[in-house]
Amino acid sequence: MIKAIASTTRLPGGAQNFMLAPWVVAWRLPIMAAEIQQETAWSGETMRAASEKVAAAFEGALAAQLSLFGSTLTFWPQVLAGRSPSAVTQVAFKHATEAAIRPASRRVKANFRRLSRRSP
Repeated sequence: MIKAIASTTRLPGGAQNFMLAPWVVAWRLPIMAAEIQQETAWSGETMRAASEKVAAAFEGALAAQLSLFGSTLTFWPQVLAGRSPSAVTQVAFKHATEAAIRPASRRVKANFRRLSRRSP
């Protein structure tokens, strides 16, 4: 059933993987609650949850910047070839947005796969 939910919805740029986030949270919270009762609270799943969000944010920001940089290099050639500047800018921001969410999307999908194997 869960696999059917993830595969039937098509959103642009990997955004469909964010629909799996509630499942990841539901599977992760009991693990984190068990970890918090131990002396080393910042270990295992808790540390992984915090560190992967920071890493995904930095990777997404860098990917968006690189996408926009690439778009600036092709802006004038496309405008001089007859494309509308607003259309070129719109496509550039769409690509930058998709590049920005891709790292977080991959992590949500990987966590869903990993945690779904652990659940009873």
